[in-house]
Amino acid sequence: MACAKVPLDELHVTEPFGPQGKERSLPALHPDRKEERYFLTYKPPPEDGTSALVEEFLENAQFISEDLEWLLGLPHDKFWCQVVFDESLQRCLDSYLRHAPRGLDPSGLSCTPAVADMQKNIHRSVFMVFLRMATHKESKENFITPAVFAEIIYNNYLFDIPKILDLCVLFGKGNSQLIHKMIENIFTQQPSYYGDLNETIPSIIQVFDMILQKCGIQSEDTGTSQPLKLNANKCQTAMTMPEEELADLVLYICDTCTTIHSFLDIFPEACSTFQEHNFLNRLSSFYEMAVPDLEKAVKKRNFNKSLQEDIWRQISHSRKKMVEIAHLLLQHTCLQPILEGSENMVSYVEDLLQNFTAFLQEKRFLADYDEQFPVADDISLLQQAFPLLDDTRTSYLLQGVASAWEFVGKKRSFPSSVNHNAGALSKTGRDLAASQKEGAEVLGDREELRGAEAMADIPRKGDNGAVCTVSSGELESLLSHIRDLLPDLGEGFILACLEEYGYNSELVINNILENKLSPSLDKLDRAMARPVKKELPSVLSARSNVFDDDEFDVFNRDRLDMSRIWKGRRHEESVRATLNDKQHIEEQRARYQAYQTVVDEIPIENDGNNAFDMDDYEDEYDDTYDTNQIGANDLDEEDELLNRRPFTTPQVLRTGKKAQEDDEDRDEEEEDKNEAVKKDHFIQDPALLRERAEARRAAMQSRKGYRPPPASNVVGGPRGRGQTQETVLDRRRKESNKSRGANHNRRTMADRKRNKGMIPS
Repeated sequence: MACAKVPLDELHVTEPFGPQGKERSLPALHPDRKEERYFLTYKPPPEDGTSALVEEFLENAQFISEDLEWLLGLPHDKFWCQVVFDESLQRCLDSYLRHAPRGLDPSGLSCTPAVADMQKNIHRSVFMVFLRMATHKESKENFITPAVFAEIIYNNYLFDIPKILDLCVLFGKGNSQLIHKMIENIFTQQPSYYGDLNETIPSIIQVFDMILQKCGIQSEDTGTSQPLKLNANKCQTAMTMPEEELADLVLYICDTCTTIHSFLDIFPEACSTFQEHNFLNRLSSFYEMAVPDLEKAVKKRNFNKSLQEDIWRQISHSRKKMVEIAHLLLQHTCLQPILEGSENMVSYVEDLLQNFTAFLQEKRFLADYDEQFPVADDISLLQQAFPLLDDTRTSYLLQGVASAWEFVGKKRSFPSSVNHNAGALSKTGRDLAASQKEGAEVLGDREELRGAEAMADIPRKGDNGAVCTVSSGELESLLSHIRDLLPDLGEGFILACLEEYGYNSELVINNILENKLSPSLDKLDRAMARPVKKELPSVLSARSNVFDDDEFDVFNRDRLDMSRIWKGRRHEESVRATLNDKQHIEEQRARYQAYQTVVDEIPIENDGNNAFDMDDYEDEYDDTYDTNQIGANDLDEEDELLNRRPFTTPQVLRTGKKAQEDDEDRDEEEEDKNEAVKKDHFIQDPALLRERAEARRAAMQSRKGYRPPPASNVVGGPRGRGQTQETVLDRRRKESNKSRGANHNRRTMADRKRNKGMIPS
């Protein structure tokens, strides 16, 4: 078996082989040691959320998740045998890197919790597999010789540049340090990947040229050796191409920029390789030509509103990523060596100034770059690190940046704005704030589209005439900031000044102190108070409804009887509770108590005012029948005294079964009475008696809901003439149920008798 501290590439193992189980010695990395297991390819979650497609995705993903967990549980030698020699595993991993949803993909925006959990499990398992594949030494006992490891991952295409780019964009968020160590180990052990990266960068530049060609734009850097075709002017542009094609093109740009930024951010060592191909200048020229054309197409064309917002968000994200890519290249190839005090500091300073000088031609790109990463701060760092810097050259660059802002039509924002009035921002703070400055412009008569940041609440007009918004909290902050410096001004006057100057507090304070306000503001009273918002009349006051002023009118009543309001079925309310409620009897009790009291003799007091004074003679009283006992001498027959109506339980108080039995008993008694009346001493016809008994039985069964079985007709017609459907069904029913009768269940009945003790065993 395995010896301690022997690399996997030199290790030999002894395993049984053949039907007789003879042992043989094999290298640890051998195709025969691979387990027979088929890994399914990954399919992305369905976008429409159909139940059938979701169920199919969950089933497929469950198999993939179980297989990857099994793979991760293998020992070191078995794992590498499976990774190197199992082609289905590589197809599975490649399919996930290719089809896994990115951050801005439509399929990744919304999904059910079950799909999200399954996607999360697969995402983690794939990441752990790639992380283990990039590690050549797991422990002191389990490791591979670095040279052999480099050949294995390179010759078997376990890693290549497209896979590394996808790994960065899929797993870089939150795992940047692990991904950096993984890529660093790959490039360190196998330097051939630098050559592959060197060959990949021209393909990326070619992608930019292809996008410009799709938009009908001729790149300045492309070769002009081939003459233009006569129909070159008839090619489609961003304004004329179909909506779906334009959306796919913008998504392609967004995905490309996001992937390159993730790779350079995680693995900065690749920045020098990108700069060898003059990638920074090609990127700035692509930005200058493609971005304005795409933004114009989105603004002018009539898209679906949701599609238009998605395309605008993707363009804003691409702009931000391209500017950040340029900053990463400058930082790691020029700024960082200067700040670290490298030996060739002069050459790095010269490269940085030349790059900034090249940006002067790309005015839109330079303005957006300066908005996120101010050029003045970088030049200030240069002056501190390299005192011999030419001031004339730096002032020329700063003037070029200012002219770029004027060309674009935007006014520069200073670090000491109201949101950052604590002082100059640090470099990290500027990077964080720059990601929140992407505004949106007015798109004709339609609602403005937002960029990477959601805008605020109150509309305002910016310096370039574009409508922006400011929240109520920001407005109060602006007012308090200005009033702290100028307490004699009224809030109404300050609001008018802020509206006039685009809510720029510094510009307002400067113009007030230098008396450079516009004529419309000079006419206003500087102590003007803040206008009070007039409250609109309540809609409830003008409403008219048939339920006004009733007992449940919550708009006009402060208190309601909550005992009469409940949701759903009233609590503790049932038929039995309703019947047991004797409240109405209690209410009528007082009325009937007056009839309950019977007074035979009334004591009479001797006062003269008593109404029951019997001494007074009543002349109108008729005493004719006082001495006669009416009905006393009448003879009552015996039948009248004994044959009374029997006691009957009220129908409301009967239970269902008991009431039904009483009805049956009553019917039988009535039938017996009828038969008794008709009874004679002659013997009746037995057939008539059986007919009457059958009629009574049928009536009783109909009351109980019993249905007699249908008549069976298994005889049918003569042979050869076909049978009716009823005959066929009756024969089939007889065939399936014939074991219940006749002699077919003798054993069952015998066992039953024996179990009951009827047959001695």
